[in-house]
Amino acid sequence: MTPGNIRTRKLSTAVVLGIAVAAVALAAVVVFGLGIGNWVLVVALGGVFYLAGVYVAASRVEGRRAARNRTWSALIHSACVLAILPLASVVWTLVSKGMERLDGDFFGSSMNNIGARDPEGGAYHAIVGTLEQVGIATVITVPLGVLGAIYLVEYGRGRFAAAIRFFVDVMTGIPSIVAGLFVLSFYVLIVTPWFNDGRPGFSGFAAALALSVLMLPTIVRSTEEMLRLVPGPLREGAYALGVPKWKTILRIVLPTALSGIVTGIMLAIARAAGETAPVLLVAGGGAAINFNAFENNQSSLALFVYQQAGDASRYAPARAWTAALTLVALVLILTIAAKLLARRNQLTR
Repeated sequence: MTPGNIRTRKLSTAVVLGIAVAAVALAAVVVFGLGIGNWVLVVALGGVFYLAGVYVAASRVEGRRAARNRTWSALIHSACVLAILPLASVVWTLVSKGMERLDGDFFGSSMNNIGARDPEGGAYHAIVGTLEQVGIATVITVPLGVLGAIYLVEYGRGRFAAAIRFFVDVMTGIPSIVAGLFVLSFYVLIVTPWFNDGRPGFSGFAAALALSVLMLPTIVRSTEEMLRLVPGPLREGAYALGVPKWKTILRIVLPTALSGIVTGIMLAIARAAGETAPVLLVAGGGAAINFNAFENNQSSLALFVYQQAGDASRYAPARAWTAALTLVALVLILTIAAKLLARRNQLTR
């Protein structure tokens, strides 16, 4: 007997849809009839009724074993839907509310000389600040993080490597404001007065240093895990051909793990782009455009959203939503670009 000749009774799609409709209707009657909730409770209770109804119907038609399989499959699909719903809600809220100020003035002007009653004003200065700060932090952190992960995987042994892993794990949970306070107390209040006639120097570069502190552990840990997933026979084959270890790492190991490494780097960049506390502490913010990240105050999109969300102006909320949409779109564009570049893997050419 072949699998094609086996015939079993199965629930039809119409029966499953009918159970779903009946479950939602029964949940609506219970919730609204008793006045105990709204449509959210209707959906949740309807899911419970649906699972129970599918299990009972499948047990009679397909058997208990198939009924358990169908019930667990429904639970998995329900969990997937529940995970997607908040994300879809966030995206819909950002797009619907962020479209109000999505115009040329928003992207081409700053908040300099803009009062509470002025509907104009944009986030050009904040976009410039975000790009410069995150760019500088990426240039500083990516080489250090990748090289540190290579050391831990390929060379690190003993207590020193264990201590590095321990401190990297500890740094992963450091709040962003602690990183900002560290840079404020060391770089801004101690280092910059030597070059600024004794006065502390707030700047976008100081914010980039604070963001680097936050990005470094994420890059190290993600890169380390991706390098450990590279199969050992790839290394052994290169060594058998007489390839030096450094060249094996550069030409075999890194290209193999490149996709995962890029994903970890983009996660770190996304976190850095959305931080507010470090920028507020060491960059100071500002309403004017400042292209020099090494002098004077500088703003960022995250700080701009925070300031506009707390502003009393009737026009501020629209600016905040559009800035939030711009920040998400910026991170999305950078992630897509990085993924496209990561496809240029030397091992698959």
